[in-house]
This record gives sequence, C-alpha cells and structure tokens, in this order.
Amino acid sequence: MKGRLITIEGGEGAGKSSVMAALRSAIAMRGVEVLQTREPGGTEVGEAIRAVLLDPVHRICADSELLLMFAARAQHLHELILPALNRGAWVVCDRFTDSSYAYQGAGRGMDTALIAELERWVVKLKPDLTLLLDVDTHVGRGRTSGREFWDRIERERSDFFERVRTNFLQRAALEPGRFRVIDASAAQEDVVRATIDALSRASSEWS
Repeated sequence: MKGRLITIEGGEGAGKSSVMAALRSAIAMRGVEVLQTREPGGTEVGEAIRAVLLDPVHRICADSELLLMFAARAQHLHELILPALNRGAWVVCDRFTDSSYAYQGAGRGMDTALIAELERWVVKLKPDLTLLLDVDTHVGRGRTSGREFWDRIERERSDFFERVRTNFLQRAALEPGRFRVIDASAAQEDVVRATIDALSRASSEWS
C-alpha cells in the first residue's frame, strides 16, 4: 500500500484539532497505519524549534522565522514523515508547506520565490490531499479570544490573518485537485463530517 500525506491547513480558530482526531480514527478504521503529527514540531528537534518560534518573549525577524520553520520541517520529513510514507502509512499533518506561503509569504510579505526554493531543496514532495478549513478571520479570532495564552503568532493583528486567509484560498484555487475547502464556520460535527467525506472521495480516486 502506498503511503499518503494528508495535511490540514487553516487560520486561527478554524478547529483543526477536532478534525485531526476524527481523520485519524477514520483512517485507522480502514486498517491502515496512521501517523498524526504537526508543524512546526513532530520531533524532539522540531518541538524545541516550535517553542522558540511561538514564545512571545523572542523578537524573531521574518527571515529567521522562515528558516526555522524549514529547519523543523527538514527534521520532520527525515525523522518521521518519509519513513512513515515509505512503509505505507498515512500521515495526517497539522500544517505543512502551504502554511509557510500563507504565514511567512503573505502574512510577513516575504518573497515567495525564496519559499519555493526552500520547498524544492528541503521538501521535494506535495501532500496527496490538503483540507483547508476556511473561516472568517473575525469568527476564528473570536473562537480563540478565551484562551489564557496567545503565542507569538496568534498575537498578530487582524490584517495579518486576513492576508493569510486570502493566500490559503488563492492556493486552493490554483490546485483544486489537491485542495478541498471546508466551511469551518459550520457546527463542529458538520465540519468533521465534511472532512471525512472529502477524505473518502479522495481515497476512492487513489484506489
């Protein structure tokens, strides 16, 4: 069986955690090995980088942020994702390279050609399926307003997240064969059902 890489993308408050758990269960019920992971993170090195990236005490420039993201991703691919795919497992990953284009590219205004070059050098693969949980920026921010702690990126202004959302939707429009856009403003059970349906349709095309 061929391994598959399934990524979950979206802005703040889109509800990725609930969807991740449901996808993992749905894949496991097929009798397929499934690895659930996240970016930045997933490995000991990646989690250490994540802690630096998200800690609001650090004043990290855009160049450093981008390079740290790809450093964590390189370790993630080498240590977890590629070995899992090679043994036929399905990997469900909370964020992947699309987030670099959205957050560091559109959000920070970094040159997308540089991101593309890093993608070619470090990543060398595209997800088989990307589920984009799309929600109005103000709705998503409202969902996170009750959190006791906002990380360094969550503390950005609303216009930053508007640019992120726009970029995600633009990328989805450019690659409709890979992306499935899910209305994440719906009730949680409806969002989960829509993502499971999208996975089922995609997996029927793979078989």
